[in-house]
Amino acid sequence: MGKSLNRRSFVLKTVGASLALPGLQSLMAESKTVQAALKTTRGAGAGAPRFVAIGNLLGFQTKQLFPEKVGKGYEMTKLLKPLEANRNQMTVYRGLDHGIKGGHFAVHSFLSGVLNSEAQNRADGNVSIDQFIADEIGMQTRFPSLTVGSEGGIHGGCQIAWTKSGVRVPPITGPAELYERLFISESKERQAQRVRENRLQDSILDTVLEDANRLQKRVNYEDKQKLDEYFSSIRDVEKRLELRKRWASHRKPEKPFDRPADTNTVEDLPMLYELIALALQTDSTRIATLEIGGSFLPQNLGIKKSYHGLSHHGNDEEAINHLITLESYQIEHYGKFLTRLAGIQDGDQTLLDSTAVLFGSGMGNAHSHTNSDLPIILAGGGYRHGEFKKVESKGINKVPLCNLYLELAHRMGVETGSFGTSTGTFS
Repeated sequence: MGKSLNRRSFVLKTVGASLALPGLQSLMAESKTVQAALKTTRGAGAGAPRFVAIGNLLGFQTKQLFPEKVGKGYEMTKLLKPLEANRNQMTVYRGLDHGIKGGHFAVHSFLSGVLNSEAQNRADGNVSIDQFIADEIGMQTRFPSLTVGSEGGIHGGCQIAWTKSGVRVPPITGPAELYERLFISESKERQAQRVRENRLQDSILDTVLEDANRLQKRVNYEDKQKLDEYFSSIRDVEKRLELRKRWASHRKPEKPFDRPADTNTVEDLPMLYELIALALQTDSTRIATLEIGGSFLPQNLGIKKSYHGLSHHGNDEEAINHLITLESYQIEHYGKFLTRLAGIQDGDQTLLDSTAVLFGSGMGNAHSHTNSDLPIILAGGGYRHGEFKKVESKGINKVPLCNLYLELAHRMGVETGSFGTSTGTFS
């Protein structure tokens, strides 16, 4: 082997990505490291399709959520009551899930349909629907997507969003950080430094490509497959670098109000929703996720119990009532978010008309740790709403939740034949 092949492997840590030449059995290499940060402003697209997904870790009391009567005449159950004003803007679904098991671990597959542990041999891994869409259309805005959540709770950290390489997207953890991302521009000095960093990273990327191309001619079949995956990573980094350069000289939208303080997830929830609405309105992003996780503490609603402990209620009436209080609060603010979007004009329609808003959980019944019959509500997005739809949940006619995700991808302008475990589009 030539010395130049033994000499180099690269690690490029840039724009939130880590790009390392894979370990190749047919070639040995050393490594070099370069670091830089993420830069991100506003696109332009009144009426452009948008997508928001909200999930929680512990599900909902489905006996108090799902109606009995299907169709437009369904009754507003105890948990649907906070959504009375939004009835004609949303559809409630029953029978949808991913056909997987895993209890709390499977919750993290809510937006992907694929367990992280089973994603290795899949072309798109366990990519979540938000990141799947962002890979195709995210370059149109300053932020390809926004992932909002916490770094506490069951298993530690928000795990609602996943890349194709099986890496979770770390969350923006509170309203203060989200506000700064959206509205605080960097100083001219820092912007100039970013320009220099971009030039350096361009140069490094050129060198990485040159060496990877050279290696490609010298490796065996097995290592060539690894290099193909590596080239895919390079293309992802190129996209992110191009995005960063594109927005470097564009100021962010004007601040709508003073920077909010972080309090706690319960009290911060309305502000998180407001900031996501503003991110959509300013076209800073067209894709966002919000996970209501382990930092959503019952104590902040006057309940002196553990949320996780309550979820294993054993049919205890007091525990179930506490859960309904927690869940009603979450559903109430989901409804207020829908109302907020419906009040924002977006070209010839409202922002809610432009935005499909998914709400639910990867947990069907936390008490029994089941991940079937998931609570799913979809609002906005230009769909015909106002119904309760119950689909086939078993057998050859079972409708996977990923069929609905595939339809959402199509609505967002992503041309693809499948997503996750889909068997077709939802109908």
